[in-house]
Amino acid sequence: MAQYLRSVVRPAERLLKPLQFPHKLLMGPGPSNCPPRVLAAQALPLLGHLHAEFCSVMDDVKAGARYAFQTANAVTLAVSGTGHAAMEAAICNIVEPGDVVLIAKNGHWGARAADMAARHGADVRTIVVPPGEVFTLANIAAAMAEHAPSLTFVCHGESSAGTMQPLEGVGELCRARDCLLLVDTVASLGGAPFFADALGIDVVYTGAQKVIGAPPGVSPISFSERAMARVAARATRVRSYYFDVVELANYWGCDAGPRRYHHTAPISSMYALREGLSMLAEETLEVCWERHLRCARLLWRGIEDLGLKLLVENEDARLPTVTAVVVPDGVAWKRVVEHCMSKHAVEISGGLGPTAGKVWRIGLMGYNATEENVRRVLKVLQEAITACKM
Repeated sequence: MAQYLRSVVRPAERLLKPLQFPHKLLMGPGPSNCPPRVLAAQALPLLGHLHAEFCSVMDDVKAGARYAFQTANAVTLAVSGTGHAAMEAAICNIVEPGDVVLIAKNGHWGARAADMAARHGADVRTIVVPPGEVFTLANIAAAMAEHAPSLTFVCHGESSAGTMQPLEGVGELCRARDCLLLVDTVASLGGAPFFADALGIDVVYTGAQKVIGAPPGVSPISFSERAMARVAARATRVRSYYFDVVELANYWGCDAGPRRYHHTAPISSMYALREGLSMLAEETLEVCWERHLRCARLLWRGIEDLGLKLLVENEDARLPTVTAVVVPDGVAWKRVVEHCMSKHAVEISGGLGPTAGKVWRIGLMGYNATEENVRRVLKVLQEAITACKM
């Protein structure tokens, strides 16, 4: 046994040095920079995942998420995982093999939802418009009449193309056809008006790292009574134990039973999410919505003053939190992105999915949505384009 008392693989030199990073201004589609108060929350002492104090933090998160979503849903909680985890949790709880699922696809996130639904055995149908455009209510009504889905997915803020999908009337269409409505608000929640209950939305989720201004890793999600009734009526068990909403609802104190251990929640990340939601409540949604729109309009005017084109031509369809700028001919998009980072430590991003190589994406989310940051990113972008013409 003595031969096993010494390690054979030696530690890498890089592990013997503490982490050090320069400050970067994250003006891409996310994550956004965290406010100091949110970062400081992560340094608080750890608690056990069922300690009374941590359950109180969870209760604060539930209350904050209900406010952000504008819902009274009892089953409102945060999934331990990024926005992708929340998307997976929504789909795996609602979708059973053979269910017809209608996906409104006008960018990357519709495509991702279609992929996930197919993996859970859904019969996926799609309605498609080009990136930069949104669906009309008539588009959605016609697709629902044709396909008779049991679930319809819509992305409120399609960050790959910078569009904000109007949702008025979609909930009524779904209820008239006994169809549930699932909405992705990862890139939009807090930065644009959103009212889950008033819009008749059955399942909605978001991420922590956008407007809420917390690190990625915990993701608020909410299920309506109609959605929970669908879960209860499933013919098959939810395939994922980790994302089973009935189990999660108990752990989060959303049902009448005593809280049981389900998994070890990311304690420090939950502190940060709690503080981000608290700051949103203190600012108020109305003020936060107005701040994001004011900064977005300043950015849109600045982009046009530089002689550049916005991908979303209709201002009413633009997402205030993420703006897509068409890459002009004769400019290497990636060199521009690299110039902004290497020369100024400012992040902007290229396109994603169908917009890859075609646009730059500039984010204005949460702590970063300030007029000063708009002016800075415009100046840096102008310099980078001039320096990187082919």
